[in-house]
Formats: sequence, structure tokens, C-alpha cells
Amino acid sequence: MTLPCFKAYDIRGRVPDELNPPLAKRIGVGTAGLLGPGPVVLGYDIRLSSPELHEALAAGFRAAGRDVIDIGLCGTEEVYFQTFHRQAAGGVMVTASHNPMDYNGMKLVREQSRPISGDTGLFDVRDFAAGDTALPSGEGTQRQDADKSDYIEHLLGYVDRSALKPLKIVVNAGNGGAGLVIDQLAPHLPFEFIRIQHEPDGNFPNGIPNPLLPENRDATANAVREHGADFGIAWDGDFDRCFFFDAEGSFIEGYYLVGLLATALLKRQPGGKIIHDPRLTWNTIEMVKQAGGVPIMSKTGHAFIKERMRAEDAVYGGEMSAHHYFRDFAYCDSGMIPWLLIADLVSRSGNSLGELVADRMAAFPCSGEINFRVDDAKATVARVMAHYADQNPSLDHTDGVSAEFPEWRFNLRSSNTEPLLRLNVETRGDAALLRAKTDELTALIGGSAAQH
Repeated sequence: MTLPCFKAYDIRGRVPDELNPPLAKRIGVGTAGLLGPGPVVLGYDIRLSSPELHEALAAGFRAAGRDVIDIGLCGTEEVYFQTFHRQAAGGVMVTASHNPMDYNGMKLVREQSRPISGDTGLFDVRDFAAGDTALPSGEGTQRQDADKSDYIEHLLGYVDRSALKPLKIVVNAGNGGAGLVIDQLAPHLPFEFIRIQHEPDGNFPNGIPNPLLPENRDATANAVREHGADFGIAWDGDFDRCFFFDAEGSFIEGYYLVGLLATALLKRQPGGKIIHDPRLTWNTIEMVKQAGGVPIMSKTGHAFIKERMRAEDAVYGGEMSAHHYFRDFAYCDSGMIPWLLIADLVSRSGNSLGELVADRMAAFPCSGEINFRVDDAKATVARVMAHYADQNPSLDHTDGVSAEFPEWRFNLRSSNTEPLLRLNVETRGDAALLRAKTDELTALIGGSAAQH
């Protein structure tokens, strides 16, 4: 039996044909065999199929003799937190994040919330789940524990509450799970929250929560303008990514947040190492160096970033795709810590979020990520690179290919999760050059352009 729901980093597939309760139970048994001794933490997102998959997964762990700590409806980062906080053997989050309605999936971690990916055991789980080995009949226990208080206290530890100003903040959970955490944070913070699409609803009445799609940004942008908010935040369904809007309602590319968050954390950890991805780099490198930190480039993707962060003992890691990783959060990504740090930065600096990023956006304008569907990715990349060969760019192959020229650079890489080529372009302060080179590369790549 082939199992297409097993991907390089996680499990994702259509329900019920690619992922269903009987398979979820086998995944539980198979995952139990990977882990060291101890209980496992299980949680699930707001999708309508999640509770049933979650219960089947728990039954598999119990059959393998594992005790299950069931934290119920939550975000992915809560499984990460409870796994390392409780020193559990591992954890699984049932979620499909921003995938379509009929999808679901799982994200797996072992002790200290280290990711379980294709390189570190996920395909062993697949092979077990695909087989016909009889399942054990152990008698592990299961206890419900949805108490978020330790997690909330941990999040509050990233800010000095006495220094926070009474900011007005639009929060858009996209009917995912983020609103549940905002409601528990709110009594401890001086902010006025404007809540939109706040209630968890697996029917997604306002569409799948994916703020990376331009068509999903209007609700947040309009609410910021309507209420005169200081800034806005929107999350995806399992809120492991957060996206920012300035006081004008303008969407801020995730790239510029990496440098900003690095600067904030380097004030607390002088000389620290900062991990960044190769897609857009100049702004991050300059800001990290100016703040006295050490920038280090890593291949894109959470498993690579987390591994490199542990190897370097990095304070923070950031990807332009709005994944932000923190050493004090077991090197895991969080969609809650970034906005708390930004609110702290806005409060302390006296500058608006727009003012904090405006100079950086002017200094290093970027294209944002442009996706292309092409018939032959390798041949397309070779054609593009041949075009620029006589200009002798500096090349880096950390992830795809990055070509650097004196006044501009680009990164071209194949997606790890979809049949796409992804392009990012940036320049040194030259918006006209950015447009010209983006158009030039778009013509060279050909194919059909998908969304940014």
C-alpha cells in the first residue's frame, strides 16, 4: 500500500481517501516505536475531521502501551511547548494548517520537540503504517489536560509588561485556533484587541486561513484602517505563522520581520547567532551585523532551520515565509511570540511598525516570492543561469541557486512541497532595477506564474 499523505516534513492528505482513522491508529503505533520512554502529547486543530483522527491516533499510542496527555483543541506550537515543558517522549499535532477543507495531516516531534521528518524516522512510520502487521493490544492511559496557563506564562515572559503601551491591535484568527490564545493573553496585557473572524470554526466561513494569499488580506487591512489600529496580525489555521499589517493596513513582507525580530532579540542576547534562509538575505545580514549578531544562512524548511539552530545554539531563526524560531522555545516556531516582541518593540521605541520597517523596505526592496509552474524545473534553472553566466555572479547553492551581483540578487529554488519554482529578487535601494530584473527573470523562466 502506498501512502501519498507522507511528505518530507509531515503528513498531509485528503480525508478520508488518503488519511482516515484506521490509518491514524497505525500511525500512532508506528510513531510510538520511534520514541524513547515516557508519555506523548497529542493535540488537534479546528478542522471538522480533526477530533476523530486525534482519537484514532491516541488509540494507536495506547495500543502500543503509551500514556497519552491529551491537550485537546490547540495550535501546533502548544504541542511543541507541552512536549518540551512536560519532558514528554514526543508529540503529535493533528492539523492541515492552510490546506483545503477536505485535507488534514499531522506534525510529529520527539523529545525536546525535535522534528520527526523523512530523514529522522517519518518514513519508518510510513512503512509500518503501510504494512499489515497486527497491532498490539497494550493498555496505555489517556488523560485530558487542556490547561494553557504554563504556556501563557511562557509567552508573557518575552515582554516586559510594565513597558507596554495601550496599543490597539487588530487580530484575525481566520476562524482558526489563534483566538483561543489571544483571549487568555488579553487579561495580562494593556492592549485593546479588535477581534475579527475570531471564533474557531472548521467550516471556515471566511475561507481557508492563509494570509499569504493576497485575496485573504482585505479583512485585516480594512479593520486596521476602520478602527485606527496601531497594527494588525493575521494567522493561519494552526497559528504557527503570523503576518503583520501596518497602521495604514499595508501588508508587510515577512522578510522585513526577520531583521526586526533579530534586532529585538540581540538586545537581550548580545553577540548571538541568527539563522536565516537564502531566499532574501541582504537586509537581514545588515541588520544582524549592525546589532552585533552573527548571521548564518541555512537551507529553507523547519527541519533544516531547527537543526542548524541547535548546532549553532542560535538565539533566533527566521524565514521570509513567516516562520519564526526561538531558542527559548526549544528552537521551535511560534506564531504568538513574534507579535508580542513587535508590540514590545513598538511600545519601547515610540515608532510605529510602519516606521520601523519603512527604511529597510526602501534600502532593500524585494519582489516577494513569485511561484511558477514549469514543465522541467532543472532545465529552466539551467537556462536562467546560462543567461547570466557572462556576468560572473557570485553563486550559492545552499538552497536552489542564489546569484548575487553588485546591486541586485535573486534566489531560484524548487518547492519542497509543491511542483513549483519559486523566485525571489532584491536590490540595493533601486525599485526600478527591481522591477526590471523581476520582469527579466519572469520572461526567462516562462511557464505560468502562480500566486506570490
